[in-house]
Amino acid sequence: MKTSTPPLGRISLLFAILVWLALLLVDLVRIFGTINNLDSGISEEVTWILEILFSIFVYLVYRHNFWKNRHSDFLTLIWRGTSTGLLAASAGLLTELIYLAFGDSKIGTDPFLKNVFYHINFAWTSAFLISTTLLWKHLILYQKNKQVVNQWQAFELSMLVALFFVFYNHNNFDYSFLFGLVILLVISILLAVNLKWIPYLNFKEKWKTLLFLFLIMLCAGVLFYRVLDSGNEGQLQINLTDNLFLIALFGFVFTYGLFSFLVTLFNLPTSSVFEQKLTEAINFQKLSQSIQPEESEEQVLDILLDSCISASFSDGAWIELNPKELFQVKNLLRFLDEPTQAMLTSLIPQEKQSWVHTSPADLPQPQTIRLSHANYKSALLVPLLINKSILARIVLIKEVKEGFNKEMISIIGTFARQACISVENHRLLNQAIENERYQEELKIAQRVQKALLPLHLDHPTSFDICAYSNTADEVGGDYYDTYQVDENHFVFIMGDVSGKGTSAAFHMAQMKGVFQSLIQLGLHPAEFMKKANSALSKCLERNHFITASIFEIDITHHTFCHARAGHIPTLWYKASEKTAEFISVEGLGLGIVRNLTYENHVQEKTFDYNSGDILVLLTDGILEGRKETGEQFGYERIKKIVEDHHKKSPVNLQQVVLDSLHQFVGGDGMIDDDYSLLVVKFK
Repeated sequence: MKTSTPPLGRISLLFAILVWLALLLVDLVRIFGTINNLDSGISEEVTWILEILFSIFVYLVYRHNFWKNRHSDFLTLIWRGTSTGLLAASAGLLTELIYLAFGDSKIGTDPFLKNVFYHINFAWTSAFLISTTLLWKHLILYQKNKQVVNQWQAFELSMLVALFFVFYNHNNFDYSFLFGLVILLVISILLAVNLKWIPYLNFKEKWKTLLFLFLIMLCAGVLFYRVLDSGNEGQLQINLTDNLFLIALFGFVFTYGLFSFLVTLFNLPTSSVFEQKLTEAINFQKLSQSIQPEESEEQVLDILLDSCISASFSDGAWIELNPKELFQVKNLLRFLDEPTQAMLTSLIPQEKQSWVHTSPADLPQPQTIRLSHANYKSALLVPLLINKSILARIVLIKEVKEGFNKEMISIIGTFARQACISVENHRLLNQAIENERYQEELKIAQRVQKALLPLHLDHPTSFDICAYSNTADEVGGDYYDTYQVDENHFVFIMGDVSGKGTSAAFHMAQMKGVFQSLIQLGLHPAEFMKKANSALSKCLERNHFITASIFEIDITHHTFCHARAGHIPTLWYKASEKTAEFISVEGLGLGIVRNLTYENHVQEKTFDYNSGDILVLLTDGILEGRKETGEQFGYERIKKIVEDHHKKSPVNLQQVVLDSLHQFVGGDGMIDDDYSLLVVKFK
């Protein structure tokens, strides 16, 4: 038998309507009894219970609605809250207009009609406040961490207590009411500083967001005025709106709306910065994708020149080719004519134009130059190095002095290195195709791949790290890297490309490019996996994918945040428990799902570490190493090795693992896959 999922949203909506009707009926019966001097027999507690049930069912309705639309963009979600607020405010204003039209007539003073309108406004006000609160929750928990989650859970618990607070103070405006309201407002202010979603809006989206936030605050103000006004009429049997829960929701909705409005307004001038970073990532991806046999070096340099101009906002640029290079580039100039370019070239000092360097320490780096020209005041020279020789030089020109800052030089240098990798791999592949010398091509590619793996692993003094990689063939697809985000945050990654040989090494180079590009955006591990999947999906072959594990270490709080994309689970030795276990974090390999649904298949978790803890990242080549009998090295064996030798340094522990692997496999055994190992030990 097939069972279908019950329509929870519709069921909750039905119960909310029924409870509201019951609430209205109870109040009308009580009014009828008051008018006719009859005892209705309905206590205040019945009304309070129905009011609480109504709020709970409305919460379930909008929670289900937000869950269905959780992947919508920020503007769509904010508009949903705005539209609800406009409807609620319109209902309140329409009530005002009706009573203005009736004046002091019998209909205008009828208590039954007044209470019907009062309950309608109460329902719309509750719907607006609860839906907007859930909207704020979605925005607050964007790029969430453990601290923010705990704060939100504390707020929800406090609001649940406020919902039942009416049984304690019976809707009296006393000191307990004020004390509870102050506590809830303090928590609201603490939550209101979580605004990480705002930088991801472009300039146009921020203007629309400002409009929507203003309308939400305006609606909140109108409805709050209606609540105060209806509470002062004195004709209500039981006041439904002057309770701690709704008043606290008003405070939370308005506080977060105000904070969001101000921060969005102040972020308008910086909108172009984030958009520029996205453009840089796209340009970096184009450079990575240019490593194709049918592409030419001219196309790579053309993409590089345009990317450098975009990243530095240059007023002109050109490419100078090394005279020893045999290929030609047709479109060398950008935004300049040849006479101007020749004059600017003559203004560059001769010692900075040399194509010769004497030693590896003498390798030229990007450098800025002041120009004595009527229109152009500064220049940036970017050398393109391949195999320690200069392929070409890009010259970027600006009309202002000191026009190139440190960030520009850094990203342009990254572009240049990736372009050089593209050109170098392009030449290697062409050489293999033209000469049909497969073994020679593999040897060259092996040197290229080793150059892609870092010689130095970034880390502070608070932990030690070492890594080792070996390939089954001359080249392979295992990859690891590190990156220092700031003085307190360090990132390291390990990846494994499906397959072996040249194609795996080729995709490994693309993975390195994606990592070095995206990691500069300051992404959390899960967000990095999502954007890396999006980038790699456009360049990986259909039958290829990449598994990866990424860690972000926070040495200040002694925590690490971890996300995994189908990779071998990381072994974590806990010094306090003297045991090791494999970290369980769900995640799907990069390039397997090539659409937006991939974000459903990746998660991140944050863990606390202690002194003496060890992290061991490895690829499946180690676990699948087997004896002649077919027995594999396996998870339990490496777990026991780490537990037995946890006191050793990372380098020595790594050597013990590798020695044990080779001893286990023996002369007739097999390690038929690339295998890599990265060991981190916290001091």
